[in-house]
Amino acid sequence: MGIEEKIRQLEEELARTQKNKATEYHIGLLKAKIARLKRELLTPRKSSVRTGGFEVKKSGDATVVFIGLPSVGKSTLLNALTGAKSKTAAYAFTTLNCVPGVLEHKGAKIQLLDLPGIIIGAAEGRGRGREVLAVARNADLVLILLDVFQPTVLPKIKEELAGIGVRLDEKPPKVSIVKKLRGGVEISSTVKLTKMDERMVVGILNEYGLHNASVVFHEDIGVDQLVDVLAGNRRYLPSLTVLNKVDMVSEDYLKSLPFDFVAVSAERGWGIEELKDAIFQRLRLIRIYTKPRMGEADLKEPMMLREGATVEDVCNRLHRDLAREFRYALVWGKSAKFEGQKVGLEHRLEDGDVVCIVKKQGRE
Repeated sequence: MGIEEKIRQLEEELARTQKNKATEYHIGLLKAKIARLKRELLTPRKSSVRTGGFEVKKSGDATVVFIGLPSVGKSTLLNALTGAKSKTAAYAFTTLNCVPGVLEHKGAKIQLLDLPGIIIGAAEGRGRGREVLAVARNADLVLILLDVFQPTVLPKIKEELAGIGVRLDEKPPKVSIVKKLRGGVEISSTVKLTKMDERMVVGILNEYGLHNASVVFHEDIGVDQLVDVLAGNRRYLPSLTVLNKVDMVSEDYLKSLPFDFVAVSAERGWGIEELKDAIFQRLRLIRIYTKPRMGEADLKEPMMLREGATVEDVCNRLHRDLAREFRYALVWGKSAKFEGQKVGLEHRLEDGDVVCIVKKQGRE
């Protein structure tokens, strides 16, 4: 029996099992078995070679992938944002390969990838779905593009992404698991656990071959999240939902939709600037400018970092040895208590800051 058949049988058993207190343990083990088999299914064989235009090298300050059903306007939107010449037409499956483009906005160079439209069942491989979704795993932001007349497919698209281990707008569970040579499973927590008992935790760990381990829970999580930790191949990515062709509906219709979105008409160019801003903000990019100690700051080409970046991140971006040779830095901008504040490597920077790095030998 193949892996796919085993998964199908387990999913059918899970669907048949009534959810109650008596079946919680059995359901938890079923979920763990299904996740373990799906991980085996998604792990590429060493001999496999990806073909058909889906091998795209990441470039720029961040990478954004367009995910959506066929013929929702992904190619038209890519062209509107970047000027890339992705083939467009009013029928499905126009884009057969991954088409890259570059969005230049607020000093950032953001790589945009127009992928072929996915169909329901993509995570199981329908319509080259796994290849399409695999590209999404390596992105920094998933842009879900919806046709204004098909807004209800949003949960299905998220389900397809979840099927290959992409968790949208979630944070990794705060759980630490350390393997041991002996002693069984030891469980401790810094919070009160209400969603799983010790028997459930041990059973799920055993399903993944962990019979001796130390587990510390730093938050109250359920079966699905523990399985995610054990699977070890999950990707936690931000997403942005974009609703296309809004010029064809009323304002009242848009207000009735139960989710947040950026409204655009790719063909007419409506909402494109607002979408550029939304992409920049969702990527959590900040602009950092550098200056020599006795010169002026270079305000033309900022260094793009992520929110929470420190002076040490600037050093590592400039030169691999700069952090080791670091003496102190001078900072001007929002993060400084006063202009030209002297700070250390751990100082956290904010958008628009100017930084001057001083080395131990006195050279900047």
